[in-house]
Amino acid sequence: MARTSEALTTQAVSSASPRSKARRTALGSLVGTTIEYYDFMLYGLTAALVFPKVFFPAQTPLVAALLAFATFGIGFLARPLGGIVFGHFGDRVGRKKMLVITLIGMGSCTFLMGLLPGYSLLGETAVVLLVVLRFIQGFMVGGEWGGATLMSVEHAPPGRKGLYGTFAQMGAPSGVTLAAVVFMATSSLPDADYFSWGWRVPFLLSILLVGVGLIVRTTLDESPEFAAAVKKEAVVKVPFIEAWRTHWKQILLVAGTYLSQGVMAYVALTYLVSYGANTAHLDRTMTLLGVAIASAICAAVHPVFGLLSDYIGRKTVYMIGAVLLLVMIVPAFLLVNTGMSVAFIIAIVLIQGIAMPLTSAVTGPLFTTLFPERIRYTGSSVGYTIAQIAGPAFAPMIATAIYGATGQWTSVAGYLAVICLISIVCVTLLGGAWGKKEAELQRRNG
Repeated sequence: MARTSEALTTQAVSSASPRSKARRTALGSLVGTTIEYYDFMLYGLTAALVFPKVFFPAQTPLVAALLAFATFGIGFLARPLGGIVFGHFGDRVGRKKMLVITLIGMGSCTFLMGLLPGYSLLGETAVVLLVVLRFIQGFMVGGEWGGATLMSVEHAPPGRKGLYGTFAQMGAPSGVTLAAVVFMATSSLPDADYFSWGWRVPFLLSILLVGVGLIVRTTLDESPEFAAAVKKEAVVKVPFIEAWRTHWKQILLVAGTYLSQGVMAYVALTYLVSYGANTAHLDRTMTLLGVAIASAICAAVHPVFGLLSDYIGRKTVYMIGAVLLLVMIVPAFLLVNTGMSVAFIIAIVLIQGIAMPLTSAVTGPLFTTLFPERIRYTGSSVGYTIAQIAGPAFAPMIATAIYGATGQWTSVAGYLAVICLISIVCVTLLGGAWGKKEAELQRRNG
């Protein structure tokens, strides 16, 4: 009976109209990437505010913070490996199966982190287990982004890849918002309760999100463009080698283009939270409220900017965002340094709610369409995950170390400015038309 019900559900989905399938697939991508960023944002916030005391209590505050942010970076080191493995099978076996595996893997690691004893019970073994779980989680995430993005982009109606492709990216601010709200609710507990069990609750709740995600994803159709590639017998034997052989430049430009977006996101949402609480002496709950508000705004405007990219070009929209990220750095620090909660919220909104979505909304359709379908999962995933190591993986730790060495926020701002300039150069090197001419080419190419 269960198999019959599943078959009927699959048949109903398969017989739906292309536009209906596109909407359902976009929802599936949104749910999956929401879980991805809920998991990673939750870890980032906990690394900033909890892990120094729970897993590194014997260290000085600066060293404990650096070690906590180092464990945060470990997950990024695993991402390229995940991108290669899941990209390989995604380009050979299909996108859908990989997304189910990555969803289960991500959620399981997050749930187990919530059960992990601290240093006081297990000593250094607790740290080792934390790093192992973080590494596995990063491996799964390395395959999640490419598959979720491809499903949305490859199911999109003609001329609407920007709009539909943005839903996978919209999961990022949605997950961040959810993580910040849940984290904020538990962080209001008394310190004794919060540091013993309260911080674990958001990790354990992730299992509910995984259940919802599985219900949605198991009923999706395979990507039509992948199905067409199989029919044409255009499946590549070793996609990783083929991608580097034929599209190495695009892989490196994807990495460089994403650099500013990734670094600014994780610096704003983890380092600035730590900086605001510890250096500017802001209330912990108010810093989390700022993250939640900015991320909610970011999620809300994603479809707007995604649709805009279908009319004026994805590269054009991304460039506007990259320039704005550069411009917002100094004002953001000046606002945080006032020590006022409202000013902190405005600073996070400027970066995360205004400048960031211009880049993140078009990341999926811009990056994936640089590669042919036979290597699209691998090429886009590898480029994206290389950027994770080069940029956001250790950005909070680097920012913490720079401030610890100089005592000047301007030094941190200079580091961020260099990162943004690299991305602006890489966007330029993508070449091709700009503005409406770019949009015309997008529509012509589907």
